[in-house]
Amino acid sequence: MSKLTDRIAELARPIVEEEGCTLWDVEYVREGGSWYLRLLIDKDGGLGIDDCERISRRMDPILDEEDPIPDSYVFEVGSAGAERELKRPSDFTQFMGHEVEIRLYQPLEGRKSYVGTLEAYDNGTVTILSGQPRTFAPAQIAQVRLHISL
Repeated sequence: MSKLTDRIAELARPIVEEEGCTLWDVEYVREGGSWYLRLLIDKDGGLGIDDCERISRRMDPILDEEDPIPDSYVFEVGSAGAERELKRPSDFTQFMGHEVEIRLYQPLEGRKSYVGTLEAYDNGTVTILSGQPRTFAPAQIAQVRLHISL
């Protein structure tokens, strides 16, 4: 996370936890000419729109008072999603044994995407089991997400 998103996470975490949720990630991204500040949250038993609304209403005055972002932006609170991105070592530990999709920067054996069971994580190196173990170096990996098979 950047210093900005770290600061916003510090402000949001107590409120998110008081509401019975966990803070998964904070994003500050430019999309379609606008900046978006997103709190991505999760909750045991499932997240509802009411959870997002309560957290948003509680965060609005704090963001106004602290004013961590001088420019205009759209503020959103939403679910981390079933196919959430894994970024931190703790994310990989939490979802060890789950199915993931690894997207690569460059094709490997003609493919840029691999799906398998998360078997190991070590300093950014990810090993999945998809018939046979396959290990990817951090420099190869563009993104790792949970994968839901249909």
